[in-house]
Amino acid sequence: MMYFGDRSLLYYAVVFAITAVIIGFLGYGGVAGALSEIARILFFVFIVLFVLSLVAHLVRGGGRPPH
Repeated sequence: MMYFGDRSLLYYAVVFAITAVIIGFLGYGGVAGALSEIARILFFVFIVLFVLSLVAHLVRGGGRPPH
């Protein structure tokens, strides 16, 4: 997983999504829309990186112990 400091992409996606909901309730529709787009993009980047990491792990042999 890609880390920025000690926070992951999924963390930032959740933070932007929650912030978008709160700002949407306060009536700032444009800002909430932008934040929800950022959250959606970060979430899909996280999913793609997770799948690539999973495939790479399986291709390399999954780290099985030697027999």
